[in-house]
Amino acid sequence: MKSSSPKALLPLLLLSYFGYAFSGNTPAEDDTSTTTDALAGNIQAGEERYKKTCVNCHGAAGKGVASYPKISGKEISYTKSMLETYRNGVKVGPNSSLMIMMAKPLTDEEIADLAAYLKDASP
Repeated sequence: MKSSSPKALLPLLLLSYFGYAFSGNTPAEDDTSTTTDALAGNIQAGEERYKKTCVNCHGAAGKGVASYPKISGKEISYTKSMLETYRNGVKVGPNSSLMIMMAKPLTDEEIADLAAYLKDASP
């Protein structure tokens, strides 16, 4: 789906951001993709990739530093969705310009690896 404006993606972004709010289901009840996604991503490769650039802002194991948020402990599907959103150039928050720049070069495989690593990352 191609759009002429990032604003056209806003409803989809909000839906993914709020996850299951509209369905009334919780991730534990309805998210069967987590196991599959974890198998698709390589945790060790994700940790290596994370340490190259992400650690500078998000800190050890994604625990957050200063104005940069905690990004560990989130569902794999959420992390993948957010990184793909930034890679597509869509602004989501106050650090969007920086995140867009950092996510642009990521491949689908790197995104899957990062999401797998961050799911249960610990320092």
